[in-house]
Amino acid sequence: MKKVAVVTDSNSGIFPEEAEKLGCYVIPMPFIIDAEEYFENVNLSQEKFYEIQAQGKRITTSQPNINEIVSFWKKLLKEYDEIVHIPMSSGLSQSCATATNFAEEFNGKVQVVDNKRISFSMKASVLDAIEMTKIGKTAKQIKEFLEETSLDSSIYLMVDTLKYLKQGGRITPSAAAIGTVLNIKPVLQIQGGKLDSYAKVMNIRSAKMKMFEALKKDLEGRFAKLVEDGSLHLSVAHTCNDENAKIFAEELKNLYPNLKFDFIDPLALSISTHVGPKVLACGCYRTWQ
Repeated sequence: MKKVAVVTDSNSGIFPEEAEKLGCYVIPMPFIIDAEEYFENVNLSQEKFYEIQAQGKRITTSQPNINEIVSFWKKLLKEYDEIVHIPMSSGLSQSCATATNFAEEFNGKVQVVDNKRISFSMKASVLDAIEMTKIGKTAKQIKEFLEETSLDSSIYLMVDTLKYLKQGGRITPSAAAIGTVLNIKPVLQIQGGKLDSYAKVMNIRSAKMKMFEALKKDLEGRFAKLVEDGSLHLSVAHTCNDENAKIFAEELKNLYPNLKFDFIDPLALSISTHVGPKVLACGCYRTWQ
């Protein structure tokens, strides 16, 4: 049985201490703030990120240094036979494509997964990969499963302010100004790893209703068979909004008591850069077991 290492990045929401307990490895995502480089969960905590964001400083994301990743792979391959590397979705960053290109130098020993997921859905994939290594699945077999099921996932999130969407160029300044005056709360979706607009509502209650409505459509439509066989799970994420996230999670559990609920996690900071604080998100995703 081959010894397979599971590697991911901090967009999975897995912290270094948790990774050590789980038996996987996490590459911290870099951020540029005032021309200075920070690394998620290393010298940039969730609290520090939102403090800096509230100060109005410009925050940009960056790819992890591919030379450092390649060096890390080489180090791991002294202990492991193979590596399955699960980066953030190719729809949100070039880091997946870059890693895939460099993995070709390793003659199949490094399998890079285009999982098209982020946050709690990506975390679920990492946990699946860890469990699959325990029963002897190869890196290639794990990659094949995670890519075959990559689109079996939906995330919906409610944005409290249009400010950060405007800063990231996802909406125009005039649209942001009108939306702010009207107190519009956008509901966004992540499907296939891309962040897109889903709906516009006038208050938090309406935003929650819209997200539950979208989730219900998924559960009763394209994911109905997965609900039936028990492989579809639910989770909630948030940005600097822990108490409301717990309430939101209870509402979701009450709606779907027969579905397994996994996480209440902070949203990945690469998404938080564009959406800001006080976000609530919910979603569903297929799991291996």
